[in-house]
Amino acid sequence: MNIEVDGLNICVKISGSGEETAVMLQGWGTDLGVYDSVAAAINEKYTFVQFDLPGFGGSDEPREAWNVDAYADFFCALMKELKIKRASLIGHSYGGRVIIKLAARESLPFEISNIVLIDSAGILPKKSFAQRMGIKRYKLLKNILNNKVVYALFPELIDDWRSRQGSEDYRNASPMMKKCMVLAVNEDLTDCLPNIRQDTLLIWGDKDTATPISDAKLMEERIPNSGLAVLNGAGHFSFLEQPAIFRSIMRSYFKIV
Repeated sequence: MNIEVDGLNICVKISGSGEETAVMLQGWGTDLGVYDSVAAAINEKYTFVQFDLPGFGGSDEPREAWNVDAYADFFCALMKELKIKRASLIGHSYGGRVIIKLAARESLPFEISNIVLIDSAGILPKKSFAQRMGIKRYKLLKNILNNKVVYALFPELIDDWRSRQGSEDYRNASPMMKKCMVLAVNEDLTDCLPNIRQDTLLIWGDKDTATPISDAKLMEERIPNSGLAVLNGAGHFSFLEQPAIFRSIMRSYFKIV
Protein backbone atom coordinates (compact mmCIF):
# COMPACT_ATOMS: atom_id res chain seq x y z
CA MET A 1 0.00 0.00 0.00
CA ASN A 2 0.99 3.64 -0.31
CA ILE A 3 0.65 6.34 2.32
CA GLU A 4 1.56 10.02 2.40
CA VAL A 5 4.17 11.18 4.92
CA ASP A 6 5.22 14.83 4.96
CA GLY A 7 3.96 15.21 1.40
CA LEU A 8 5.88 12.19 0.08
CA ASN A 9 4.30 9.05 -1.35
CA ILE A 10 5.71 6.13 0.66
CA CYS A 11 5.42 2.42 -0.16
CA VAL A 12 4.54 0.30 2.89
CA LYS A 13 3.94 -3.42 3.45
CA ILE A 14 2.51 -4.85 6.69
CA SER A 15 2.37 -8.55 7.54
CA GLY A 16 1.45 -10.54 10.64
CA SER A 17 -0.99 -9.49 13.30
CA GLY A 18 0.83 -9.75 16.59
CA GLU A 19 0.28 -7.38 19.49
CA GLU A 20 3.94 -6.35 19.32
CA THR A 21 5.41 -4.51 16.32
CA ALA A 22 8.72 -4.74 14.49
CA VAL A 23 9.80 -2.27 11.82
CA MET A 24 12.42 -2.96 9.13
CA LEU A 25 14.74 -0.18 7.92
CA GLN A 26 16.38 -1.12 4.63
CA GLY A 27 19.86 -0.93 3.21
CA TRP A 28 20.89 1.64 0.62
CA GLY A 29 19.36 1.19 -2.83
CA THR A 30 17.22 -1.84 -1.91
CA ASP A 31 13.45 -2.19 -2.01
CA LEU A 32 11.25 -3.47 0.78
CA GLY A 33 10.75 -6.88 -0.86
CA VAL A 34 14.39 -7.79 -0.18
CA TYR A 35 13.42 -8.16 3.47
CA ASP A 36 10.47 -10.55 3.10
CA SER A 37 12.51 -13.36 4.67
CA VAL A 38 13.28 -11.19 7.70
CA ALA A 39 9.56 -10.57 8.11
CA ALA A 40 8.77 -14.27 7.70
CA ALA A 41 11.15 -15.16 10.54
CA ILE A 42 9.08 -13.37 13.20
CA ASN A 43 5.74 -12.18 11.79
CA GLU A 44 3.81 -15.07 13.32
CA LYS A 45 4.31 -13.23 16.62
CA TYR A 46 4.90 -9.64 15.48
CA THR A 47 3.11 -7.19 13.25
CA PHE A 48 5.96 -6.57 10.81
CA VAL A 49 6.29 -3.27 8.93
CA GLN A 50 8.41 -2.94 5.80
CA PHE A 51 8.63 0.31 3.87
CA ASP A 52 10.75 2.06 1.27
CA LEU A 53 12.68 5.05 2.56
CA PRO A 54 12.33 8.21 0.44
CA GLY A 55 14.39 7.71 -2.70
CA PHE A 56 14.35 3.91 -2.46
CA GLY A 57 12.07 1.36 -4.13
CA GLY A 58 8.59 2.70 -4.78
CA SER A 59 8.80 5.79 -2.56
CA ASP A 60 9.26 9.40 -3.68
CA GLU A 61 12.70 10.99 -3.48
CA PRO A 62 13.25 13.70 -0.87
CA ARG A 63 12.97 17.20 -2.33
CA GLU A 64 16.42 18.14 -1.07
CA ALA A 65 19.56 16.27 -0.05
CA TRP A 66 18.90 14.54 3.29
CA ASN A 67 21.53 13.56 5.81
CA VAL A 68 20.99 10.68 8.24
CA ASP A 69 19.29 12.95 10.80
CA ALA A 70 16.76 14.02 8.17
CA TYR A 71 15.93 10.37 7.47
CA ALA A 72 15.58 9.82 11.22
CA ASP A 73 13.15 12.76 11.40
CA PHE A 74 11.19 11.24 8.51
CA PHE A 75 11.01 7.91 10.32
CA CYS A 76 9.49 9.63 13.36
CA ALA A 77 6.84 11.12 11.06
CA LEU A 78 6.18 7.68 9.54
CA MET A 79 5.69 6.11 12.96
CA LYS A 80 3.22 8.87 13.84
CA GLU A 81 1.32 8.31 10.57
CA LEU A 82 1.14 4.55 11.27
CA LYS A 83 0.16 5.22 14.91
CA ILE A 84 2.98 3.05 16.25
CA LYS A 85 3.90 3.93 19.83
CA ARG A 86 6.36 1.10 20.54
CA ALA A 87 8.38 -1.17 18.26
CA SER A 88 11.45 -3.31 17.78
CA LEU A 89 13.67 -1.75 15.11
CA ILE A 90 15.60 -3.92 12.65
CA GLY A 91 18.11 -2.25 10.35
CA HIS A 92 20.28 -3.48 7.52
CA SER A 93 23.27 -1.44 6.32
CA TYR A 94 22.03 2.16 5.82
CA GLY A 95 18.92 1.37 7.87
CA GLY A 96 21.26 0.65 10.76
CA ARG A 97 22.67 4.15 10.45
CA VAL A 98 19.21 5.62 10.89
CA ILE A 99 18.48 3.40 13.90
CA ILE A 100 21.76 4.39 15.59
CA LYS A 101 20.84 8.05 15.16
CA LEU A 102 17.34 7.46 16.53
CA ALA A 103 18.44 5.38 19.51
CA ALA A 104 21.10 7.92 20.50
CA ARG A 105 18.56 10.75 20.75
CA GLU A 106 17.50 11.90 24.21
CA SER A 107 13.81 11.62 23.37
CA LEU A 108 11.59 10.16 20.67
CA PRO A 109 7.85 10.28 19.95
CA PHE A 110 7.76 6.48 20.22
CA GLU A 111 9.52 3.81 22.27
CA ILE A 112 12.19 1.47 20.88
CA SER A 113 11.80 -1.84 22.68
CA ASN A 114 14.95 -3.45 21.26
CA ILE A 115 17.23 -3.29 18.22
CA VAL A 116 18.68 -5.67 15.63
CA LEU A 117 21.49 -4.33 13.43
CA ILE A 118 22.33 -6.47 10.40
CA ASP A 119 25.65 -5.69 8.69
CA SER A 120 25.04 -2.11 9.77
CA ALA A 121 26.75 0.96 8.42
CA GLY A 122 27.82 3.82 10.67
CA ILE A 123 31.55 3.41 11.27
CA LEU A 124 33.75 5.68 9.16
CA PRO A 125 36.74 3.59 8.06
CA LYS A 126 40.23 4.94 8.56
CA LYS A 127 41.84 5.62 5.20
CA SER A 128 45.29 4.35 4.35
CA PHE A 129 47.99 6.67 3.00
CA ALA A 130 47.39 5.27 -0.50
CA GLN A 131 43.65 5.91 -0.20
CA ARG A 132 44.24 9.48 0.98
CA MET A 133 46.56 10.12 -1.96
CA GLY A 134 44.01 8.58 -4.31
CA ILE A 135 41.34 10.96 -3.03
CA LYS A 136 43.63 13.95 -3.56
CA ARG A 137 44.41 12.82 -7.12
CA TYR A 138 40.69 12.32 -7.79
CA LYS A 139 39.78 15.80 -6.53
CA LEU A 140 42.59 17.40 -8.58
CA LEU A 141 41.55 15.56 -11.74
CA LYS A 142 37.88 16.36 -11.11
CA ASN A 143 38.64 20.08 -10.88
CA ILE A 144 40.55 19.95 -14.16
CA LEU A 145 37.88 17.96 -16.00
CA ASN A 146 35.10 20.22 -14.73
CA ASN A 147 36.68 23.09 -16.65
CA LYS A 148 34.32 23.97 -19.51
CA VAL A 149 37.14 24.38 -22.02
CA VAL A 150 38.67 21.00 -21.18
CA TYR A 151 35.24 19.32 -21.31
CA ALA A 152 34.54 20.85 -24.72
CA LEU A 153 37.73 19.25 -26.06
CA PHE A 154 37.18 15.74 -24.64
CA PRO A 155 33.48 15.32 -23.75
CA GLU A 156 33.19 11.56 -24.42
CA LEU A 157 36.37 10.67 -22.53
CA ILE A 158 35.35 12.80 -19.55
CA ASP A 159 31.80 11.39 -19.47
CA ASP A 160 33.23 7.86 -19.55
CA TRP A 161 35.62 8.68 -16.68
CA ARG A 162 32.80 10.18 -14.61
CA SER A 163 30.59 7.12 -15.17
CA ARG A 164 33.24 4.86 -13.62
CA GLN A 165 33.82 6.83 -10.41
CA GLY A 166 32.49 5.83 -6.99
CA SER A 167 30.84 2.65 -5.73
CA GLU A 168 28.18 0.75 -7.67
CA ASP A 169 25.52 2.16 -5.32
CA TYR A 170 26.75 5.67 -6.04
CA ARG A 171 26.88 5.18 -9.80
CA ASN A 172 23.34 3.75 -9.83
CA ALA A 173 21.88 6.57 -7.73
CA SER A 174 19.99 9.58 -9.07
CA PRO A 175 21.64 13.01 -8.72
CA MET A 176 19.59 13.76 -5.58
CA MET A 177 20.34 10.39 -3.97
CA LYS A 178 24.05 10.75 -4.75
CA LYS A 179 24.01 13.90 -2.61
CA CYS A 180 22.23 12.01 0.18
CA MET A 181 24.74 9.17 -0.03
CA VAL A 182 27.72 11.52 0.24
CA LEU A 183 26.21 13.05 3.39
CA ALA A 184 25.78 9.58 4.87
CA VAL A 185 29.12 7.95 4.16
CA ASN A 186 31.13 10.90 5.43
CA GLU A 187 29.53 10.87 8.88
CA ASP A 188 31.01 8.70 11.63
CA LEU A 189 28.46 7.51 14.19
CA THR A 190 30.96 5.90 16.59
CA ASP A 191 30.31 8.52 19.27
CA CYS A 192 26.57 7.74 19.15
CA LEU A 193 27.03 4.09 20.12
CA PRO A 194 27.46 4.49 23.92
CA ASN A 195 24.17 6.42 23.99
CA ILE A 196 22.14 3.45 22.76
CA ARG A 197 20.22 2.26 25.80
CA GLN A 198 18.19 -0.55 24.23
CA ASP A 199 19.14 -4.21 24.14
CA THR A 200 20.87 -4.64 20.77
CA LEU A 201 21.60 -7.75 18.70
CA LEU A 202 24.27 -7.46 16.01
CA ILE A 203 24.11 -9.99 13.15
CA TRP A 204 27.05 -9.95 10.76
CA GLY A 205 28.61 -11.84 7.89
CA ASP A 206 32.29 -12.47 8.55
CA LYS A 207 33.05 -11.96 4.84
CA ASP A 208 31.30 -8.58 4.65
CA THR A 209 33.52 -6.16 2.73
CA ALA A 210 31.10 -3.19 2.73
CA THR A 211 30.81 -3.02 6.53
CA PRO A 212 33.56 -5.34 7.80
CA ILE A 213 33.32 -7.55 10.86
CA SER A 214 35.68 -5.13 12.64
CA ASP A 215 32.78 -2.62 12.60
CA ALA A 216 30.58 -5.18 14.35
CA LYS A 217 33.18 -5.79 17.04
CA LEU A 218 33.55 -2.06 17.63
CA MET A 219 29.76 -1.71 17.93
CA GLU A 220 29.60 -4.63 20.36
CA GLU A 221 32.31 -2.95 22.43
CA ARG A 222 30.68 0.50 22.46
CA ILE A 223 26.95 -0.33 22.72
CA PRO A 224 26.33 -1.13 26.42
CA ASN A 225 23.73 -3.92 26.11
CA SER A 226 24.74 -5.69 22.91
CA GLY A 227 25.74 -9.09 21.61
CA LEU A 228 27.18 -10.25 18.28
CA ALA A 229 26.12 -13.24 16.18
CA VAL A 230 28.48 -14.00 13.30
CA LEU A 231 27.31 -15.79 10.14
CA ASN A 232 30.36 -17.60 8.78
CA GLY A 233 30.92 -17.34 5.05
CA ALA A 234 28.32 -14.61 4.57
CA GLY A 235 28.83 -11.14 3.16
CA HIS A 236 26.93 -7.85 3.38
CA PHE A 237 23.54 -9.50 2.80
CA SER A 238 24.14 -12.14 5.46
CA PHE A 239 20.42 -12.68 6.06
CA LEU A 240 20.01 -13.81 2.43
CA GLU A 241 23.25 -15.79 2.24
CA GLN A 242 22.70 -17.83 5.41
CA PRO A 243 18.88 -17.77 5.66
CA ALA A 244 18.38 -20.82 7.89
CA ILE A 245 20.90 -19.73 10.51
CA PHE A 246 19.65 -16.15 10.35
CA ARG A 247 16.06 -17.28 10.89
CA SER A 248 17.09 -19.42 13.85
CA ILE A 249 18.95 -16.50 15.47
CA MET A 250 16.02 -14.14 14.98
CA ARG A 251 13.45 -16.58 16.37
CA SER A 252 15.63 -17.27 19.40
CA TYR A 253 16.19 -13.57 20.07
CA PHE A 254 12.50 -12.71 19.71
CA LYS A 255 11.54 -15.75 21.81
CA ILE A 256 9.49 -17.52 19.15
CA VAL A 257 9.29 -21.26 19.87
